[in-house]
Amino acid sequence: MPNYNIVSDVGEALTRLLREGMVPDMIPNSEGIGVCHPSDHGDVSIGICLYDIKRNTDIIPTKPNAVGDDKLRSPSLFIDLFYMITAYSSSDIKFRALEEAKLLGRTIQLLEGTPVLKGEIFGRPFTELGYPPRIEMLDLDTEEKHRIWNSTDKPYKVSVFYKVYPVEIESERVRSVTRVTETDFTYEQKDI
Repeated sequence: MPNYNIVSDVGEALTRLLREGMVPDMIPNSEGIGVCHPSDHGDVSIGICLYDIKRNTDIIPTKPNAVGDDKLRSPSLFIDLFYMITAYSSSDIKFRALEEAKLLGRTIQLLEGTPVLKGEIFGRPFTELGYPPRIEMLDLDTEEKHRIWNSTDKPYKVSVFYKVYPVEIESERVRSVTRVTETDFTYEQKDI
């Protein structure tokens, strides 16, 4: 089952997905796509920035999960992860905007073609995952995009924004339980 690593695993899965679709055709090596902050993107051509995490309000489990025969795990927490994906080109200024637009177009094509993050994208089987994370493009207005960019010291760049949800984080609270192993019924006849 997933644990707290799932937050970084989703970022790695998005990176892997984009690398498989862009390297070496559009980006020469896999190091050109990675998780980074816009203020510190280095040599990255496609930067994936996790900019927000929120509680998912669609899935609110209330029942504990069985762990073996003698333990119960408290319900998991489900969250939504919000990503900003930005293209960075180091080519000549005359061609930079066009190259970045191509990179963003390919990014959109790849993410829209993979609406659900399946186990093979994570690099390990997630067959027991009850809710595979979905990828959804966000429809933000320009003001919202600029507000997100205000946290950086860089000028605004056209970016695409995605939500990955629901992402399950298991509870660490596990309690032991005793199962019913024997019953004893006593029957009496009542006088009427």
